[in-house]
Amino acid sequence: MTNNHAKTSRLPGFYRHDLPRRLDLIRHAAELSDEAARHLEGGGGITPNVADVLSENVIATHGLPLSVAVNFRVNGRDVLVPMAVEEPSVVAAASNAARIARLCGGFTGDADAPVMTAQVQLDGVPDPHLAEALVAANKEALLARGDGAIPSMVARGGGCRDLEVRVLCPDTGVVVVDVYVDVRDAMGANIVDSVAEAMAPHVQELIGGDVGLRILTNLPLRRLVRVSVRLSLDPVGGRDLAEGIVRASRFAELDGRRAVTHNKGIMNGIDAVAVALGQDWRSIEAGAHAFAGMGDGYRPLATWRIDDDDRLVGELVMPMAVGTVGGSTRAHGGVRAAFEIIGIRDAGELGVVIAAAGLASNLAALRALAGEGIQEGHMRLHHRKAAVTREQAEAEARAGSRG
Repeated sequence: MTNNHAKTSRLPGFYRHDLPRRLDLIRHAAELSDEAARHLEGGGGITPNVADVLSENVIATHGLPLSVAVNFRVNGRDVLVPMAVEEPSVVAAASNAARIARLCGGFTGDADAPVMTAQVQLDGVPDPHLAEALVAANKEALLARGDGAIPSMVARGGGCRDLEVRVLCPDTGVVVVDVYVDVRDAMGANIVDSVAEAMAPHVQELIGGDVGLRILTNLPLRRLVRVSVRLSLDPVGGRDLAEGIVRASRFAELDGRRAVTHNKGIMNGIDAVAVALGQDWRSIEAGAHAFAGMGDGYRPLATWRIDDDDRLVGELVMPMAVGTVGGSTRAHGGVRAAFEIIGIRDAGELGVVIAAAGLASNLAALRALAGEGIQEGHMRLHHRKAAVTREQAEAEARAGSRG
């Protein structure tokens, strides 16, 4: 991985240390800059003035805990994984699953080129099927028009790569042109929207009809990420537990209702990392569930099998539109610090690590379900949080009585 500062993600007993000591360990492990360290020591949030720039109708800020999942090894490199989430079991579960995975080499994965999809919709096209031929015949000229709208991206090696025409309704002449744009290390939403708006009038000149929407789709089918892990059975907890994980996986493959919760567990890890790193987690969620719903029914994003070598093998495939530039990656001090912690500047590598966090979360959930049940560990952490809430309420009541 490029620019991964973390020398090791294996920090035994990390959760047992107090908060200042944990921050000190991360500062040294990730070689944080003084700016990032000061930001985190100060609480890691943002001021209302910064919040007012990031959003609308701001009245205050609303914080989330910023945690670090440890033990992750991805494609042969250790990586510390920041997570912003209010549920403690997410971080604990991902770290524990990553510890099991690293005993067997960790996670491996790859990502497609960072290609996003812009859509140009037209209604009332007189001859929809002729439109397909006309657009195909003028493909290079149309792609050049799209590139003209994003010169900076083209200069960085990105730009329009391909397009397709789909006739959605021949009777009413609804045609969509899908334009595939390499956005390099950006998430790419604004870039592909610019391409769609620039290309739309030229498509209309070719095929007629009325221009409709010109916007990205959050289902980037040419920007998939694939992550897998191969585990010896003993670290998982033995053959019986491993077979229980496989049965749970098969349940999700057979039943869409179970697959929803199976995938929710995956997104527990993915969303937490995405929020910490200032990604559009709503886009990631939308793309993930749309991808799971393609084909015959809703299916799990990750599956588990025991292979011929007696290894428990988990595999996850999903769209992953993330970026290391743009968005809030520079405006939010906490996001800048989180990027220093994870130490990744390449969007494809970032997608692989985020997906690995999802697969780790899935492993932890299925392992708990197939073993002790999900409630024992989950409720232990829940009771800890509830105890803190009670202590705060009691302290506020005492302060009120003194007033």
